Amino acid sequence: MTSVLDGVRRGVRRSLWDQVPRDHRESTRDLRRRQWVTGAVLVVGAVVLGVSLRIEPGNDWFYPATFGLALVWAVGAFASGPLHLGRTLHGEEPGPRPVLVPLLYGALLAAFFVAGALGVREMPWLDHQVQHVLDHADQGSVPLLALVTAVNGVAEELFFRGALYAATPRYPVAVTTAAYTLATLATGNVMLAFAAVVLGAVLGLERRATGGIQAPVITHVVWSLTLLLALPAVFG
Repeated sequence: MTSVLDGVRRGVRRSLWDQVPRDHRESTRDLRRRQWVTGAVLVVGAVVLGVSLRIEPGNDWFYPATFGLALVWAVGAFASGPLHLGRTLHGEEPGPRPVLVPLLYGALLAAFFVAGALGVREMPWLDHQVQHVLDHADQGSVPLLALVTAVNGVAEELFFRGALYAATPRYPVAVTTAAYTLATLATGNVMLAFAAVVLGAVLGLERRATGGIQAPVITHVVWSLTLLLALPAVFG
């Protein structure tokens, strides 16, 4: 049992803490340019996010608005400068691209939120916050919502753990998590903001450890798609 726990601790440390060697240094000019671009895109994205999630469930404008939000994040990310996929740590050297561990983290995070939802549904005010988001699933097309969810998950990681992380020389995990949370608060939904804190911290640590966006993208998409399918059953 002790050896199993030691193995789990080593795995968590290597995937969320130990950093893969890399050289992503930018010139001062390129860094400043990235910071200006990401700052402007963050404001625009927060506004579009707030508008999109205030659209009433069943209104077909929800889909163009959310695809437009993904476009804002993605275009802003690529416009800011180079992005990196990242690698796992193999011994003391960079290894293959991260896949399996990010999938596992996405599933574990989803399980954590589903378990928390069992308590949230007993609190009327918080239950209302979650129901407002789930109403889009109840009154919309599930395949289209799954596509929107996946596309936005990828786009958010391109921007927050890609461009914004690279634009933050100090404390990038804390800064990107805070920015992600503040942008989400534009929706006026406290539960989404809480999710942004937890998710953003884990994704930021993955970005820090692997040196790229592939791990956060996989974890985010698995987490969001799982919740899209699981939460309606919990709150139904």
